Amino acid sequence: MNTVPNATFIARVKSDNAPGWAWANLSTDEIFSGKTVAVFALPGAFTPTCSSTHLPGFESNYDELRKQGIDEVYCLSVNDTFVMNSWLSSLQVDNVKPLPDGSGEFTRKMGMLVNKDNLGFGFRSWRYSMIVKNREITKMWVEPGFADNADGDPFEVSDVYTMLTYLKENA
Repeated sequence: MNTVPNATFIARVKSDNAPGWAWANLSTDEIFSGKTVAVFALPGAFTPTCSSTHLPGFESNYDELRKQGIDEVYCLSVNDTFVMNSWLSSLQVDNVKPLPDGSGEFTRKMGMLVNKDNLGFGFRSWRYSMIVKNREITKMWVEPGFADNADGDPFEVSDVYTMLTYLKENA
């Protein structure tokens, strides 16, 4: 796969035209076309590694990612928009944008949907990160064990520091 698949993300976003939140159907074209985007995908909102390290790492390094040519940073999870928005709010995330893949449509098309029934999660995303330039995946880091359908939740290569090192070395 060289390009991100077509999908629609159903989200609640802060309204530009009125106070509060509004429903939005965000297409992959709206998110990825004409931009360089960093995406990191994780098993679930409010889970330990995702909340203590993965998301906070991308948030605290947002400005450095922008300096390296990234236009937007998205956190993708197979969670609904209410859960994603609540989670980012609870962590006081201001820069990383939530990408709620509630039905797992995008994750399934990416080939990254895994069964986490052993944890009571159902189907979730395997942990990975990628750089997408105008819908083309230019670099992707997939945590080890995916090909073996591992039960664990490794966090070795999809972190912000791996991405930043790559961006700096390939500037």
